[in-house]
Amino acid sequence: MSRSIPVYTTLKDWILHEAIPFSIDSSETFDTSVDRVIASLDDSVELLGFGEALHGSEDILILRNRLFQRLVEKHGYSAIAIESSFPRAHIVNEYVNGRGPESYEAVQDTGFSHGFGRLDANRELVEWMQEYNIDPSHQVKLQFYGFDSPTEMTGTDSPRQVLHFVLDYLTSIDSASSQEYRERIDSFLGKDSDWENPAAMTDPTKSIGLSPAATALRIETENLISELCVRRPELVAKSNKNRYLEAVHYATVARQLLNYHAALARNSELGKRLVEGLGLRDLMMADNLAYMVAREHNRGKVLAFAHNSHLQLEKAQWEPQWELSTYVLTWWPAGAHLQEMLGSRYVVIGSAVGISDANGIGQPEAGTLEKLLTAAPGPVRFIPTHKGRGLPSSEIVALPTRSSSMKNPTYFALTPQSITDFDWLVVLDSTKYTRGGQSLQ
Repeated sequence: MSRSIPVYTTLKDWILHEAIPFSIDSSETFDTSVDRVIASLDDSVELLGFGEALHGSEDILILRNRLFQRLVEKHGYSAIAIESSFPRAHIVNEYVNGRGPESYEAVQDTGFSHGFGRLDANRELVEWMQEYNIDPSHQVKLQFYGFDSPTEMTGTDSPRQVLHFVLDYLTSIDSASSQEYRERIDSFLGKDSDWENPAAMTDPTKSIGLSPAATALRIETENLISELCVRRPELVAKSNKNRYLEAVHYATVARQLLNYHAALARNSELGKRLVEGLGLRDLMMADNLAYMVAREHNRGKVLAFAHNSHLQLEKAQWEPQWELSTYVLTWWPAGAHLQEMLGSRYVVIGSAVGISDANGIGQPEAGTLEKLLTAAPGPVRFIPTHKGRGLPSSEIVALPTRSSSMKNPTYFALTPQSITDFDWLVVLDSTKYTRGGQSLQ
């Protein structure tokens, strides 16, 4: 769908003419604004990314919940994927579809990574999805996914869970072959605590990712993937296509996770090793989302929710505010991969915040993008970026970057690159700290 792009001589003109104001608390203005955004998108869009400027914004999480509800009710969306462990989210999806435990408390820790299951807004999202699915008039049942890799900044999962998922699938069809693989794989796995040692994130001598057993496990995983692929017609016939593709994807996740562990074990300069880990993590995110889009293709579209830095379209950059502060880390985020993989089928909305006392974010400085955008009617507004086309490039390049947070290290301010990083921006005047989140210092 081709649309003409207006030309503006100043950024203030662009904001004045194109910002769409709304309130999260007003169903009328909220629904109308969302509908206008969706109407502007190409009909081919199957994956809509929604980025958060920081982990810990209560109002962005509430906005995400209401956005997903509107997308489900009016725009053909059937699934949401959040920045949480891919294998763990299977537990939450079972709960959402009435096949898992009876209470949310039973899944809030095992079904999420990063402690995200304890956030009240995530509980409200999951329980709304479960209620929606219970209604027999809703023939398309909603699916909950996590698309993050099984890794964290302070540790990395053992590959046991994802490999055993594949082996359990193979057992249901060919128990003899599965048992042979299981015996060899379990002999190489060893103890989960060895894989999950948090010290390995910064000290390669603490990682077992390049040990003889880990190397043998990587080869065994490749053999398992090869067998699944070679026997595709048989395995699909004896299970079904979705179950087969799910098993293959879990096996691929195991391969990538083993590659991640190997990267941690390499005796290289710390900054290089961290960049390789960040790149591998986002590659896994992108592959997971592409799998989810393919899985939902005949059912509906997918909303992906994560930090802005994972969903943006150009290179991500991070300067850790801790003992690694001498490093400026840059890598290709999931959004950049998805742009290449899905093309026009992927669109992303980035978010920004004006002020948040609870998160240590003060008033934006004069001339910053946040200051210009929050001067428009609100308290929240959508605005298309046109990826910089039709906007004054000299004014964009000269934009200063506002000061960072005094409390929340996950807060990333908008930069001149944000104009091309996102198809749309949603900008909030302010936000509270999320209910259920860990205390900020």
